[in-house]
Amino acid sequence: MENKNILKKGERIDQLYSQDVQIIQNSHYFAFSLDAVLLANFVYSNHRQKLKIVDLCAGNGAIGIFLHHKLGGMFTEVELQPQIADMAERTIMLNNLQDRYTVINDDIANINNYIPKDSIDIVLCNPPYFPVTAQSQKNPNKALAIARHEIATNLVTVVQKMSDLLKMNGHGYLVHRPDRLGEILQVCQENRLAPKRIQFIYPKPNRDANILLLEVIKDGRPGGVKVVPPLVVHGENNEYTPTVRELLYGK
Repeated sequence: MENKNILKKGERIDQLYSQDVQIIQNSHYFAFSLDAVLLANFVYSNHRQKLKIVDLCAGNGAIGIFLHHKLGGMFTEVELQPQIADMAERTIMLNNLQDRYTVINDDIANINNYIPKDSIDIVLCNPPYFPVTAQSQKNPNKALAIARHEIATNLVTVVQKMSDLLKMNGHGYLVHRPDRLGEILQVCQENRLAPKRIQFIYPKPNRDANILLLEVIKDGRPGGVKVVPPLVVHGENNEYTPTVRELLYGK
């Protein structure tokens, strides 16, 4: 399918040059951000060909697509909003990855209607970050409100479903906000997910962290949490730091 025929009104194609993939974007509904690139980078490489991977709250499928070289096996992208799930399906076609990727257009709460419990090796999630407030409920752009605020799902459901899906010793990867770290760790431990690796992302030097990356292991041994070196996104000149520039554009 030619690129010009795969796009719908208001859509564009963005390229992640470092991974040589193209992603269909629509800023009215959903567009992947640096968070997706950072989470994909945080995932350990694993080229076993029989891996089963699920991306919850998948949006337009960006995180899963970014990992197509890094992880072997089959990906399932789970997205609630039909118009965004449709973008994910067309993005898969755009990158000729139909043989490895499928999209489920449903609430993640229903995922075990499609995928058995305790059957998945890796679960990824870039969930809505913000608790529901009166302001988020009034956001005129419903699609963006659902993507950003816990209107259609919440942290507890995300963690429960991640745990339900994972095999024993399966790995879960989550990107979230540092100000919710205490809550995140508590909910993970209540759901048999042992925190194992944390990275904090800083927007600029001398600023507080604004992104948290977390790796958990289903039924992993308690203790042994690694806080890996931090990553700074922008230098004082507001340009991307060399590390982040490489994540986006390659070497």
